Amino acid sequence: MSAATQARAQSPSGARGADAAQSAGAAQLVGRAAGRSAVLLGCLVVLALLVCASVAFGVREVSLHDIAAALGGASDTVGEAAVVKRLPRTVLAILVGAALALSGASMQAVTRNPLADPAIFGISSGASFAVVLGLVLFGLNTPYSTMAVAIIGSAAAAIFVYGVGSLGRGGATPLKLALAGAATAAALTSLTAAVMLPRVDLLRTYQFWQIGGVGGATWDRIATVLPVLALGALIVLASAKSLNSLALGDEMAAGLGEHVGRARLTATAGAVILAGAATAVAGPIGFVGLIVPHLCRLLVGPDHRVLLPFSAVVGSCLLLAGDVAGRLIARPAEIEVGIVTALIGAPVFIWIVRRQKVRAL
Repeated sequence: MSAATQARAQSPSGARGADAAQSAGAAQLVGRAAGRSAVLLGCLVVLALLVCASVAFGVREVSLHDIAAALGGASDTVGEAAVVKRLPRTVLAILVGAALALSGASMQAVTRNPLADPAIFGISSGASFAVVLGLVLFGLNTPYSTMAVAIIGSAAAAIFVYGVGSLGRGGATPLKLALAGAATAAALTSLTAAVMLPRVDLLRTYQFWQIGGVGGATWDRIATVLPVLALGALIVLASAKSLNSLALGDEMAAGLGEHVGRARLTATAGAVILAGAATAVAGPIGFVGLIVPHLCRLLVGPDHRVLLPFSAVVGSCLLLAGDVAGRLIARPAEIEVGIVTALIGAPVFIWIVRRQKVRAL
């Protein structure tokens, strides 16, 4: 620094300018934190309203008295019985929505691919194929065995997609990973159907599960899946700082002291656990992991320390809203939430692809 610059910095006006810049920066940080808190509060309010709607609306509408009585442990009337049945469904929708959103956000950061999603990358299809294979060949029908097989299938599909996408010049580019994932998902879906076709006794059950939904929720299933989802969520949330570094590129992340391979493997493991467990308990539900991280980046920015918790809350809101909408649109029948999220997600997927093309021009 030159002598003139030092003199300006040491002068009263220079000190006042530095203090003003620091005050402006502090005010900006406070304003940003206040804005994020307001957004989080709004998301939690929406989630609470959706929980009330999920308990209240369905094939049979219930009164506030029925809800209060059911929460107190009563199930004598038809309305109270309906509330008791909807409570585990509501809780499962919250858990699965949060799991899929966290999985998608982690995958997008690890691959630096805005199109990353457990369904699009074939991870959900890998879990489905593994579950069906275990069901047909080994007769697996316990919740723990189903979940273990689903996670193994998710991991195998993720490894295969990354391996295929890494072939050729340039390594694992976002475009090659997306193409490899889409091809793998299509192939595994066809193989799953081929395995199930001869088993007429299991075909009907599989058809409903393959669509993706939370209608068969029970407290036992929730108790089984909750520890696994919690483990996957903790791994992903603990990787938030590493994901911020990976977003800058491998060389920059390594320059910041990050162990790139270990960070990518840890975050991917968390995403695979979440996607596999969610698929095992609710079937393959697509597009939640694609839509939610993009929406949350618009709301709170790209910092994964903030983005991941927001994604969990918004993912719960999206899946719960889709489940309620599916019950109301086709009443007295129901539309499974997997169909609703596909109807919402397909246009968003097209919009993201077109947006990326425009950026590339």
